[in-house]
Amino acid sequence: MSAHQATLRELVIANRILAHEQIFDSYGHVSVRHPKDPERFFLAASVSPEQVQIEDILEYGIDGQPVTATTRAQYSERFIHAAIYARRPDIRAVVHAHTESVLPFTVSSTPLRPLLHVAAIIGHDIPVWDMNADFGDTDLLVTHPDHAASLAQTLGSGRVVLMRGHGFTAAAASLELVVRVAIYLKVNAQAQWAAMALGPVQFLSAGEVAAADARMGSPKAASRVWENWAQRCGADVALQARP
Repeated sequence: MSAHQATLRELVIANRILAHEQIFDSYGHVSVRHPKDPERFFLAASVSPEQVQIEDILEYGIDGQPVTATTRAQYSERFIHAAIYARRPDIRAVVHAHTESVLPFTVSSTPLRPLLHVAAIIGHDIPVWDMNADFGDTDLLVTHPDHAASLAQTLGSGRVVLMRGHGFTAAAASLELVVRVAIYLKVNAQAQWAAMALGPVQFLSAGEVAAADARMGSPKAASRVWENWAQRCGADVALQARP
């Protein structure tokens, strides 16, 4: 299998995993940078994530436009991915989602902070991007390069940025890692909700986050997690069964 084929296959699996783990609903999208051309990335056409197949994957330039003209409907927020790849050469994969347990932290004064060692990969300080601050009243969809550039700037050098009244975007050095970041962001949000109901919460210190991330934050620190999630959602079997 070529690097190109392997990349497309893993992107399909990532879509299936994120849907099965309830990071995605019928919306949300995940992309991966081209393995040989850093000025391009792969992202599905406008398909619900758990329905994505290899033939649905489109190739984009970092301007957010398809490399080859297509009649397929496209995700209107593909510019999120393009802006992050353009700004962050270290980033190999991007997720955008509207995960329910994360949403309250996008609109409240309570910051979402890591309290679990496996969630150190989400970062110690997670910013909240407010589209209204730069663009006034909008529909909150990131459908223009200027919107996406502002979001990417707020993400900065981190892995996660929350989006007020919308969801979150995550970026990482590999597809496997960005999937873990998105899933453990959800796990941490749920745990933080439960812990806050019991009283004051002891979060990870900055030093603990750095130490845990050094172990867990490498692109392939826990390949067994990816393999387990892929098997659990049936993606690997489904791909093997395809002609």
